[in-house]
Amino acid sequence: MVRLALPSVASQLVNILYTIIDRIFIGHIPGVGADALTGVGVCLPIIMLISSFAAFTGAGGAPLASIALGSGNKRQANIILRNSMILLGIFAILLMALFYVFKEDLLLLFGASPHTLPYGVSYLSMYLLGTFFVMAYLGLTPFLLAQGDSRFTLVAITTGAVLHIVLDVVFIFGMDMGIVGAGLASVVSQGVSALLTCVFLFRKNSAFTFERRWINPQLSLMGSILALGSAPFAMQATESLIVIVLNGTLQAYGGDVYVGTFTVLQSVFQLIFAPSNGFNQGVQPIVSYNYGAGNIPRVKQTIKRMIATTFSVVCVCTLLVIYFRGAVAQLFTEDPELVSLVVKTAPYFYLGIIVFGIQMAIQSSFVGLGQSKFSITVALMRKIVLLIPLALIFPHFFGVTGVYIAEPVSDITSVLFCTTLFALNIKRILKTPPPAATQTKQ
Repeated sequence: MVRLALPSVASQLVNILYTIIDRIFIGHIPGVGADALTGVGVCLPIIMLISSFAAFTGAGGAPLASIALGSGNKRQANIILRNSMILLGIFAILLMALFYVFKEDLLLLFGASPHTLPYGVSYLSMYLLGTFFVMAYLGLTPFLLAQGDSRFTLVAITTGAVLHIVLDVVFIFGMDMGIVGAGLASVVSQGVSALLTCVFLFRKNSAFTFERRWINPQLSLMGSILALGSAPFAMQATESLIVIVLNGTLQAYGGDVYVGTFTVLQSVFQLIFAPSNGFNQGVQPIVSYNYGAGNIPRVKQTIKRMIATTFSVVCVCTLLVIYFRGAVAQLFTEDPELVSLVVKTAPYFYLGIIVFGIQMAIQSSFVGLGQSKFSITVALMRKIVLLIPLALIFPHFFGVTGVYIAEPVSDITSVLFCTTLFALNIKRILKTPPPAATQTKQ
């Protein structure tokens, strides 16, 4: 578990820096840090949507390519990669054009005010120039993992993240470019990560080869890629919807400073989950492999340890964040009003996360056992059924505080639902042989 999880944990932690580094530096821009941070916060739904379309293609094409490689059909694997790259290019063009034309209207819809809108527009205009880089980097990384190249993935991610930190300092403060410099740092660093990903993907001895005749779309194959990637796409796209609803509600009931608090709280939220997400992704193959091999005792043992580890890590990290919430807030901004509000709202916003590690491990176990329908059901229960409606309803009774209270109520209720669903179905799932095992016995 440790050997498989460590590279995945490292990748998750480094990758999350892409979304946090900008916010930390932007929050400390002299004189305008708090407003600029809020402006970037309302850009998050668009950034998340771009990432979700990359997952739409990458998470759908990579497993198909891996299956083809496993059967010894490298030609088919390359055809799948080729069609995936075409889809990534199409999505990049459409998304960049759509978001650029309607950026002001969308940012106002997502919680910007006339005061913070210029910062959001400046950052997003620069960020959108790198849409191709983002799509290539996020959409092609799964193909590296499909051939077991976790080391190359980590190198590409780490190089981009380190460069991002350096360029943020140079552009934002050294060259006094402000929020535009933050966007430019993202474009350049993600461009380098995309370039390294392509170099590693088509390196000598790779399972994939670069060919001149790339424009050879197969609509049926593209349909299969998108069908398989629909679940990861839905999971990430709904995260964007949550940010839209919460930002809009906070703006309506509180104003810019409350939108700024959510930017800080959401950033730390992602950082808390990064190690456990990486751990679960690394350990998940152990569950799948032993389930396919019929080694049910090992499956049970792995799931128990995964739940215990994820719960412990998330619980400890959350308690530390709550205790040191003042220092955490100051990491993002020096604005006293924003820091004070983060200190006030963090305890009840993060309350439900203390137990949320249980759900994370159970969802990963469902996926590892081939029960993706249960995993999606649990995710949609928290996001669509609980969090979004409660974030819209609670403010009518509790004012702007109701938006923050909706988070722990949704988290705790979702954990109870997930645990009950797992307890009622796990024995039946483990008694049912997976399709591959059934075919082997026959």
